[in-house]
Amino acid sequence: MISLENALWRGGWATRLRIATGLVLFVFAFFHFINIGLGLFHTDLLHGMQESRQLVSRHNVFSAILYVALFIHATLALLSLAQRRTLRMTLSMALQAVLGLLIPIQLIAHIVQTRYAHEIYGVNDEMGYIIVLMWPSTAIWMQSLLILLVWIHGCIGLHMWLRLTNWWRAIVPYLIGFAVFVPGFALAGVLTEGRRLWADFADPFLREQYIEHYNWPSPEEFDALFGVTDASMTVFWLALALTGLTYLGRKFWRRRHSVRVRYVNGPEVVSEKGMTLLEISQANGVPHTALCGGKGRCTTCRIFVEDGGDQLPAPSDIEARSLSAVGAPDGMRLACQVRPTAPLTVFRVFRPDGGRGRAHASQGQERQLAVLFLDMRGFTALTAGQLPYDIVFLLNRFFDAIVPAITANGGTVDKYMGDGLLAMFETRDAASSALAGLNAAAGVGHALERFNQQLKAEGSPEIRIGMGLHLGDLVLGEIGAAKHAPRTIIGDAVNVASRLEAETKALRVELLVSQSVLLAAGLETNPDELRDFQLRGVSESVPALPVERASDLELRLKQEEQIA
Repeated sequence: MISLENALWRGGWATRLRIATGLVLFVFAFFHFINIGLGLFHTDLLHGMQESRQLVSRHNVFSAILYVALFIHATLALLSLAQRRTLRMTLSMALQAVLGLLIPIQLIAHIVQTRYAHEIYGVNDEMGYIIVLMWPSTAIWMQSLLILLVWIHGCIGLHMWLRLTNWWRAIVPYLIGFAVFVPGFALAGVLTEGRRLWADFADPFLREQYIEHYNWPSPEEFDALFGVTDASMTVFWLALALTGLTYLGRKFWRRRHSVRVRYVNGPEVVSEKGMTLLEISQANGVPHTALCGGKGRCTTCRIFVEDGGDQLPAPSDIEARSLSAVGAPDGMRLACQVRPTAPLTVFRVFRPDGGRGRAHASQGQERQLAVLFLDMRGFTALTAGQLPYDIVFLLNRFFDAIVPAITANGGTVDKYMGDGLLAMFETRDAASSALAGLNAAAGVGHALERFNQQLKAEGSPEIRIGMGLHLGDLVLGEIGAAKHAPRTIIGDAVNVASRLEAETKALRVELLVSQSVLLAAGLETNPDELRDFQLRGVSESVPALPVERASDLELRLKQEEQIA
């Protein structure tokens, strides 16, 4: 999984600025809605929190941050729409865009009648003033709708930003209830306080006190406020119209040029030049996975360019960072960053259903990794006369005992082979892979000792194992029939590890570690400790370190750490 640091802040300056300003606005909206909801309990709580909140929001510095964030966020959103090559998008993205465009229609009037009226005419814009101003006309329902628009828009944005992380997926089920609670709480507070205030306003004496307390605007001041609202709405509509004209103008200009794209296992389309490949896919209804919405952060829109790659410009800094984060091989690009200007043949790595497809250009990836081959000694004699159920039960107990030591050190069991297994350690480089393999082997030794103690207490014979640990070049790929091809490893390194494991039987040791693993991990060894092995199917001799008990390897590793 992509790391938090890489996933959340990967992208261009505009993307990062939209995220930062969106977070500022989301935090303000959250506390504003909780403030409104307190009207459900008592007026003093409602106004008490508002006073505390305004100590921050009405401070000159924080006020500037809030309104600058609002302006920048809205401007970047309109620029993003104007620069799109197609209006086809996912349902969540479309919903967020529509909600974002509806928000100013109600928000402008709200700002003018509160903050603007407070600053220009000295209006005391407490929550009571705002609620009475709208009650009981349709304005109260429109402002209630504004709460829903803002909250849903913010929640979608937050989810699309954080869904690339593991921890967010784990807490989403719990946050859904909270996300429903917040606007419901705010609306309940509005209705409760509104009914109470309207009952007070029915009393002429109380009404006069409220009007004096709020410094209620005069009819002339209200006319001026409505004029500011109308002028602000005109600016908004002009900005929206300019956005639409820019989009249409760019589209008309691009239609003068086109480019042909062929998808492996997909259609061949002709589309406008200047669009990203992801936008071409979306415009032509070609399914193409893209979790981050085409911002170059998640890399799920990865493609292999099988023809025409020489006509593409080199990856930008944004694309290069993202590709580097996933260890992308040559020929892999991000569809959201590639803008074809010549015919192109591409293969989509991830299917829209979340699985992975394949093509002849993407079946193999060469890596230098450590592999561990493990086998149980005397399995046939150990299980002689046992029922099949008992044999399976013993094997499962054995693997349950030792495999956690492998996975805890970053290893993956590539395959189980009856009473043995093959594991690989796919880390960032050969050194870390070798070290992970050594720690895993030591962990397996300790796990076996604990497991044998359990067997001894049960009156069952102990289990002995043999392991071969080697580091070398491997090919990782999906091998098998289409849709039934597991990701596995092949190569000479697997054969060497297997042959080393076989040699442990004659030596009566639990582990043989090849010299290549020791060198890569930086583990100092006395040359006299190594033995040369002529392994079947291996042209050159392989120096390896015999380890009588795999658990003894832990002490050697700790000593090396102290020296380092």
